Amino acid sequence: MKTIRNEEFGGERPLFASHYLNLENVTIHAGESALKECSDIIATNCRFEGKYPFWHVDRFVVKHCIFTPGARAALWYSNDLEMSDTLVEAPKMFREMTGIKLRNVTIPDAQETLWHCRSIDCEDVEVKNADYLFMHCTDIKINRWKQQGNYSFQYCRNVEISNAVIDSKDAFWNTENVTVTDSKLTGEYLGWHSCNLKLVRCHISGTQPLCYAKGLILEDCTFDPDCDLAFEESELNATVNSVITSVKNPTSGIIRAKGYGDIILDVNIKQPADCIIETI
Repeated sequence: MKTIRNEEFGGERPLFASHYLNLENVTIHAGESALKECSDIIATNCRFEGKYPFWHVDRFVVKHCIFTPGARAALWYSNDLEMSDTLVEAPKMFREMTGIKLRNVTIPDAQETLWHCRSIDCEDVEVKNADYLFMHCTDIKINRWKQQGNYSFQYCRNVEISNAVIDSKDAFWNTENVTVTDSKLTGEYLGWHSCNLKLVRCHISGTQPLCYAKGLILEDCTFDPDCDLAFEESELNATVNSVITSVKNPTSGIIRAKGYGDIILDVNIKQPADCIIETI
């Protein structure tokens, strides 16, 4: 493997079609597509300032690096990435990728990040300004995750999340096969139109949560007082270890909670309209 150490590059495609390359303390200045069409790359203590540095790259490792805001859309159409101990200031990262492993990564501007990606494994990651995060992604595993940003995880499938703090309006819309454990979920309209969403020991905040859901399961969760008008037109099995401010027109299943402020069952309830509502 060739090593390039303590050098600087800029302009158009300075390292195009490189293979088996080790970069140490390298700076990529303004320009485009520095490492396009590459494979088997290791980048350590590097700084990326130019646009699109890693496009169409296979098998690459990024450690102790910085992607400045100028390195926007840095990793697209690539496979088998391992990124650790890295600061990503650039927006619109990770598109159309398979095999993403992130460890101790911070992304302060994560808007429109992680779209149409597959096989994602994240641990000790913090993202902010993360509107439309994880659009149309599949096979995601997340642990120790902290997120601020709306409309996240829409249209995702096969997701496992644990020990997370997620502040996101409209999270988990139209998802399928998602399990979240030991996490705090804050935001309006959580999990609408989801299928097989399972929440275990989660604390939930925000108005009108978990409506229009099928196969919804809650185990030992708690609700904030602002969780009103919950479960409208949902099919569910829920155990909530707190008072629910209001439940509105659940379709079927069973709800067990410590108490209820209001239970609204009106002429608009959908059939079979046989949901059992009990007090623990």
